[in-house]
Amino acid sequence: MLWTNECLYCHSFVYILSDGRVKCSKCSKKLSLEKINKVMLVINSYIDDESALSLSKRTKLSYTSIQKYYETLRILSAQICEQEYEHVRMIKCEYEEYYYLENTKKLKREAVFDAHNFLTFDYSKHIYTILMPSLQQYKKQFFQDSVEDGYIDEFNRFKRNSKIIKVDKHFNNIVSFWDYFEKAILKYKGVKNNSFIYFLKECEFKYNHTKNEAIELLVKEYFKEDK
Repeated sequence: MLWTNECLYCHSFVYILSDGRVKCSKCSKKLSLEKINKVMLVINSYIDDESALSLSKRTKLSYTSIQKYYETLRILSAQICEQEYEHVRMIKCEYEEYYYLENTKKLKREAVFDAHNFLTFDYSKHIYTILMPSLQQYKKQFFQDSVEDGYIDEFNRFKRNSKIIKVDKHFNNIVSFWDYFEKAILKYKGVKNNSFIYFLKECEFKYNHTKNEAIELLVKEYFKEDK
């Protein structure tokens, strides 16, 4: 069991009720012991990069249920990233623009419209990302106006020349994050456009924290008083 004798809200002592739930001796919050252990198990597996399918098979829990937990954890990861940004945003930083395109699309010239373009900031070893607007909205117009070839050529030149422009060193924390992101995103075998921001923020969150730090932050955020 992953549960401890500490309240997840106020960190006071808890005791077990006759119905199996736990109750805080100070704030009187009541929680299901089974649910607490399930959530904490899922959080640990999420931080360990275990897939929802693997966790489902290992624990015999519903795959759909675990998927929903993972989606919630990605949203919470993104929220934590934004909260942390507020504490570092005034620090002098380096930044660079990056584009990501799935390996299966890299040989297709028109696939540049499917690229995910994001800014990466390094605030004294703390990474923060901003996803730029998708080029998909312009794809139809470019093809209708027959200017797609010129745009594709220009974008390909941008890809070759824009890797390291505004940063001081060739290998730095930003490049290290890009390498981490490229390896991490591969395990998902394709991410939908409307979900990409959450996978990007998942990588940002995990990259910025040790395993123990990440688990502690997610547990705290998941069991916030207003949840």
